[in-house]
Amino acid sequence: MRAIALFAVVFLATFITNQSHAQDAAAGEKVFAKCKVCHVADKDQNKLGPSLNGVIGRTAGTHPGFSYSQAMAAAGKSGVKWDEPTLKTYLHDPKAMVKGTKMAFAGLKQDEDIANVIAYLKQFSK
Repeated sequence: MRAIALFAVVFLATFITNQSHAQDAAAGEKVFAKCKVCHVADKDQNKLGPSLNGVIGRTAGTHPGFSYSQAMAAAGKSGVKWDEPTLKTYLHDPKAMVKGTKMAFAGLKQDEDIANVIAYLKQFSK
């Protein structure tokens, strides 16, 4: 009986942690407030960081008029494109994904926040 109970607990824990989070653009806008110091998403304007308008589907390190780090430019040349899985990895820990990036932000630790920011960015990437 204990084995069955233990299996059920492990199964449920695995199931819950592997669920994708529903995306909420309104909640993502609130989380994006952390990003607004350096980025704009609702219009094509570079700031301290590149414009994120139209970022989904864009090759990394390629927005016109922005001076990227060598590391980010190299990431783009190696084929990195900003799709949902890539953004999820990058937004969780930018410096781990692109060693040498100029982005000083440490990342978003909550998967729900990342999913919501991606939903927010999707609005401006059509």
